[in-house]
Amino acid sequence: METALYLPVKTFLEGLGFDVKGEIMGCDLVALRDGEPAAVVIGELKQSFTLELVLQAVDRSAAADEVWLAVKASAKGRGREHDSRVKKLCRLCGFGLLSVLPMGGVEVVVDPVPWKPRHDGKRRSRLVAEHRRRRGDPATGGSTRRPIMTAYRQRTLAMAQALAAGPLRPRDLTPFAPDAAAILQRNVYGWFVRQERGIYGLSEAGHAALAAWADHLPAEP
Repeated sequence: METALYLPVKTFLEGLGFDVKGEIMGCDLVALRDGEPAAVVIGELKQSFTLELVLQAVDRSAAADEVWLAVKASAKGRGREHDSRVKKLCRLCGFGLLSVLPMGGVEVVVDPVPWKPRHDGKRRSRLVAEHRRRRGDPATGGSTRRPIMTAYRQRTLAMAQALAAGPLRPRDLTPFAPDAAAILQRNVYGWFVRQERGIYGLSEAGHAALAAWADHLPAEP
């Protein structure tokens, strides 16, 4: 029950100089510290980290200086409260996160301080490059049952389609993929086979891929 989390969180906030009372106007706890105006902290308690807990905190945030979320510590410390994405979400929202331990103490997982994520330029560049390299919009958002049609897969399919007519050299395939030589060498999908030095053909897996991905093949010139 959430009530079992109340006393440890109350004790923690009292240690920070707050006067804590439970169940005030729909909030699991409200803590005040003397001042003009008074510092207001709202706490919300749940057995585990859930979307509902976050939504409650969002609703409370306009009325408080700080919002703390408190959840029961999971067995072996492997619960969602220790998921890096959960921590990032709390930081983005400015919420504090407490894990209430079995013996009654609390562990501060995230402090309620404003936070701005570091800009990930490398990841941004990869997103832009992949978007620009894809021909059309071949992958429906939310798809999970089929491999994603990436720009790399598109180029590899175009090469496989060209090789279906007969063996070719890497330079013959550059109109379909500027990095044709690297694709042939890596042979990630196993679609190609070297028939002799500098000459490549299509493997059985390659022929099967052309059939499986027929709806994504480039139009024949």
